[in-house]
Amino acid sequence: MLNIVLHEPEIPANTGNIGRTCVATGTRLHLIEPLGFKLNEKALKRAGMDYWKDLDVTTYIDYADFLEKNPGAKIYMATTKAEHIYTDVQYEDDCYIMFGKESAGIPEEILVENRENCVRIPMIGEIRSLNLGNSVAIMLYEALRQHQFAHMTTEGQLHHLKWE
Repeated sequence: MLNIVLHEPEIPANTGNIGRTCVATGTRLHLIEPLGFKLNEKALKRAGMDYWKDLDVTTYIDYADFLEKNPGAKIYMATTKAEHIYTDVQYEDDCYIMFGKESAGIPEEILVENRENCVRIPMIGEIRSLNLGNSVAIMLYEALRQHQFAHMTTEGQLHHLKWE
């Protein structure tokens, strides 16, 4: 099972959307405190809709606590500062993909210790970053694609009509 890690997320709507994406993909969500909101906040629940109750989510008091409780975890770190592109790596079944807080990303002290596992999403111009929820979706779905969307529904059905 894949894992998404949010390091000190600040915006409840982003985390709610990411939680909904995790439920839809069978992905675990890990939240490293401090959080910029309370887990019972209305905006978080609204963005996660009624899926939040089905989310496999764990919180940690800090990054050290996360590492201690997930020994040997293979962690890919999403950052605009990376040398490698997110499609250049092969995501293991049980890997962790970590994202930093919206205003500052993952602390550089963590990034320099994990240089080879830092990956980026290509962008043009002077754009600082993409929305956190969008970034998670882009990278998570690449990892899922690499595993042929195992255990996921890949065919759609119309509600009232039939495909011809």
